[in-house]
Amino acid sequence: MLLESALSRRFEDGVVHGIFVPEQPQRRSGGRGRGTLENLQTDPLRAPAHLWVVGVISLLWNSFGCYDYTMTMMRDPQTMAAMTPATVAYLEAMPAWLTTFWALGVWGSLAGSILLLARSRHAVMAFAVSLLGLAVSQGYQMMTGRPAEMNGTAMAIFTLVIWGALGFLLLYSRRMAAAGVLK
Repeated sequence: MLLESALSRRFEDGVVHGIFVPEQPQRRSGGRGRGTLENLQTDPLRAPAHLWVVGVISLLWNSFGCYDYTMTMMRDPQTMAAMTPATVAYLEAMPAWLTTFWALGVWGSLAGSILLLARSRHAVMAFAVSLLGLAVSQGYQMMTGRPAEMNGTAMAIFTLVIWGALGFLLLYSRRMAAAGVLK
């Protein structure tokens, strides 16, 4: 009886085994009981503000890659006019399988950004697929005779920025998934 009344006091105070339990509506049971607590589920983990900042910035960044891919594949006259004849010839000679990996890279990143904003754990896989697409397409470009304008310092820096951004997004989404922010 003494133990029972000590436990009852702890429940009445809103504390269970020393852990605070938010007040919940009590349901009275018929007869002799004081009532029982139902639905002691906690609120789902709220997304930190940085998730929205990273998600929106990555969506904008990756949208540019998809736009570039689309305009290049559609042979948009303005896009093609900005390229040298050597670059256009290089793109024309690109094998279809390489175009597939390029697509995986850009569209995988866009999907990862959308999934990150949707708080889906599948963002991790989308960014991993994108990284595979980037690695294969960049590897091919490094091993083939690229036009001179694709080999300059500015292009090397831009390539490092792409690798850094994608690596960050993959690690960030993994960390958010591990923290339970992505479901």
